[in-house]
Amino acid sequence: MQLVVARIGRAHGIKGEVTVEVRTDEPELRLGPGAVLATEPASTGPLTIETGRVHSGRLLLRFEGVRDRTAAEALRNTLLISEVDPQELPEDPEEFYDHQLMDLDVVLADGTEIGRITEITHLPSQDLFIVERPDGTEVMIPFVEEIVSEIDLEEQRAVITPPPGLIDESEAVVASSRDDEAAADAAEGGKDD
Repeated sequence: MQLVVARIGRAHGIKGEVTVEVRTDEPELRLGPGAVLATEPASTGPLTIETGRVHSGRLLLRFEGVRDRTAAEALRNTLLISEVDPQELPEDPEEFYDHQLMDLDVVLADGTEIGRITEITHLPSQDLFIVERPDGTEVMIPFVEEIVSEIDLEEQRAVITPPPGLIDESEAVVASSRDDEAAADAAEGGKDD
């Protein structure tokens, strides 16, 4: 199974290094020296990692055969793809690969069916499950411990305890300081001094 593990960004310096946007929880395993990665577009690869280092919080990679800024810049926006055994599991039992979570049934704690995971979006602050409901609509579920209480790979389901309004907008509780201020102003305006 192929997984996108990074996207190449800008060239860094003049010796062929590039910045990469890491898309794996295991960069030391997937993006280490000697790793051979397929690419999208395929015409730019495969690429073999020669060196890697962290500079100012960013991962920098140099690939075999890429020796100058021009060659490095030509790789910009290329996706790096690693071949992964579908049976392989992350070391941490609380972590999951995207392919393990795809197509899981999403249910409430009482067993009520919500839908199935059709996509996983990785944001800087958290990951989101895109869940297709039985009626064809989609709902976004933040993949955080407070909401996703259990992932059961054997039963192929994710159990969630959503806050009011996440699944059913009619249950949403609107709390706004403007509403509170307006109510307070209205109450004051009605008083006789």
